[in-house]
Amino acid sequence: MSELLTPSQAEQAEENRLRSHVQQIVNNIEHGFPDELGQDDQPFSAFDYLQDALDIEYVVSSKKEYLGARVLVAFGGPNIWINTRTKQVEGYWWGDKCIMSYDDDAMGLDDALSELFNC
Repeated sequence: MSELLTPSQAEQAEENRLRSHVQQIVNNIEHGFPDELGQDDQPFSAFDYLQDALDIEYVVSSKKEYLGARVLVAFGGPNIWINTRTKQVEGYWWGDKCIMSYDDDAMGLDDALSELFNC
């Protein structure tokens, strides 16, 4: 039989789940999906990843030049955005938030978004 959690334990568990989900997305961006195949039996690409995006908001200059994008990858609990301009993954769940930065875009997400914007 499982134990009932106190409100503070339940809140901590939700924070941990949010942090874990955001960290997994950061790992995917930094390392890509080297062992997975996309729909065309080619290595899984950023374009494959973006097929499951729920929304894409482009950030553009006043000259309509691509600067970055925000990609909604989870919605409804938690909400998670990838922000390629700031190189951050932003997770929100009720009053909690978790924002983690990534250094390397091995997946090529920003390049794919730029290509989609400019096509």
